[in-house]
Amino acid sequence: MRFMMIVKATTDSEAGAKPSQELIEAMQKYNEELVKAGVLLAADGLQPSSSAIRISYPEPGGKPKVVDGPFTEAKEMIAGYTLIEVKSREEAVEWALRMPDPHGFGQGEIELRQVFEMEDITDNAEMLEKDAAIRKQAQEQNKA
Repeated sequence: MRFMMIVKATTDSEAGAKPSQELIEAMQKYNEELVKAGVLLAADGLQPSSSAIRISYPEPGGKPKVVDGPFTEAKEMIAGYTLIEVKSREEAVEWALRMPDPHGFGQGEIELRQVFEMEDITDNAEMLEKDAAIRKQAQEQNKA
């Protein structure tokens, strides 16, 4: 089971405030623990929405609309994420509870969401096979 720990943005992260050295060290220690446990798939911070691009599809079959950031409502923004693969929802919650306050100012908020697996979406054997082949190819390219 894959889960994404979504770190919500704050007004400080949207303003581009850098994390303290203490927070960087705490996050590195946490990520090392995830690696040692064999559950870490990815972990990154995101730049503020001022450097983002939003693409929306206002009409079915219509042309996409492209809008440059910044966007409003910092609490709706994402400042970073950690992707883990664990055996259960409970294990995912345990790991999320161990994450240091992601902003270090008592403003941190983490949203934990399970990632859909292809088997959750379809039982079509051909689609499942194709998905497995694509994932294998992507893994091989990432190793190169």
